[in-house]
Amino acid sequence: MTIDIAFQPPAGAAGIATPFAPPLPAPVAGDAMEAHLRALVDAAPAATLLFDAGQRVHYANPAARVLARLCGPDQPDRPLAVVGDWHPDLLNSGALHLCSLHGSWSGEVILGVGRGQHKILLVHLSRIGPELFGMTVRDITQDSVRESELHARNAELEVAYAKLQGAQEQVMQSEKLASIGQLAAGVAHEINNPIGYVNSNLSTLQRYISQLFSAIQSYEAALAEGAGAAATEAIRQKLDLDFLVGDVPQLLSESREGIDRVCKIVRDLKDFARKERSEDWVKSDLHRGLDSTLNIIWNELKYKAQIVKTFGELPLVECLPSELNQVFMNVLMNAGQAIKDQGIITVTTSVAGDRVRIDIGDDGEGIPADVLPRVFDPFYTTKPVGSGTGLGLAISYGIVSKHHGTIDISSTPGHGTLLRIELPIAQPR
Repeated sequence: MTIDIAFQPPAGAAGIATPFAPPLPAPVAGDAMEAHLRALVDAAPAATLLFDAGQRVHYANPAARVLARLCGPDQPDRPLAVVGDWHPDLLNSGALHLCSLHGSWSGEVILGVGRGQHKILLVHLSRIGPELFGMTVRDITQDSVRESELHARNAELEVAYAKLQGAQEQVMQSEKLASIGQLAAGVAHEINNPIGYVNSNLSTLQRYISQLFSAIQSYEAALAEGAGAAATEAIRQKLDLDFLVGDVPQLLSESREGIDRVCKIVRDLKDFARKERSEDWVKSDLHRGLDSTLNIIWNELKYKAQIVKTFGELPLVECLPSELNQVFMNVLMNAGQAIKDQGIITVTTSVAGDRVRIDIGDDGEGIPADVLPRVFDPFYTTKPVGSGTGLGLAISYGIVSKHHGTIDISSTPGHGTLLRIELPIAQPR
């Protein structure tokens, strides 16, 4: 094989310096180039064969001879005159025919090499001339084994991830139910108050209605006897009808308000406690979630904290509402517990670009600087034994991360803590 390379500079280029282009190497003579190409093929790790249409081999590099020993370990000294000497199934007539038609062919070939073993080879054919073909062969057996192992490991990881996800959901639900258990007495108290005055109002209303019925009967008797205005006025004064007329609507209004309050507490508690049965994301009003959470935990906060809400104009946010409600409850409860006697809890919402921001702050004791980096660690708590699981903020961090959001905390001991939650308005696709 002889290759001639000649370089002619472009017209008018004489005397022009090209500082940005390195000088071209001197042309290599044909015989030297052929020697270099042969050395390159001999050093290649892929087995390379050059053969004619009758499959007679004209050239085989050292890697091809190694392949021959691998394909026929029981016949190491066999002659390698034709392609079939490497292995009878290495090259089939269909592949050679396709290479003749299209100029090339590639595919995987699985060969049995004895002793129950097999080789997986990646074969590439090229038509070099009318009667001359080139073939490169690469052993990908180990690659295939590694790929199979990788698929098996991946399947194991998927199973483990599914179990972990299930365990995480159980932990989240357990923590949520534990929180509800802690709030149960307070919720019962909140429900008991309106139920108490509704019950009292109904008793009073029953007495009022009895008096009204007595008045009606007295009026009927007075009219039947032809009594005058003085008699009817005496009946009116005796039964205090003017007071009844003014007080009955007020009793009914208070009772209706109390029943509505009970219904709201029960509805909010039901929404908070329910387990998400699907991963369907919905567009939700975060202000409604904050209000319902505050309504549930109000008995825990009202004796020590004043709630100051500064709600901005928020769009509907794509989220899992009940999970975010759990985050709000954990943060608000922590804020209330940080206040010893009396204090203020602020809840502020705003929009920051394509995200919404919820800031929940308190003027409580604050968190020491050495403790602050650990507040989101699972099972870490500064509360006394039996007062907390240490999972509230850890679960909150996981929920916010699941929503592709961020949760950050800053605190100054003695002055209070601010926790900021940022959530995307729409989840990334």
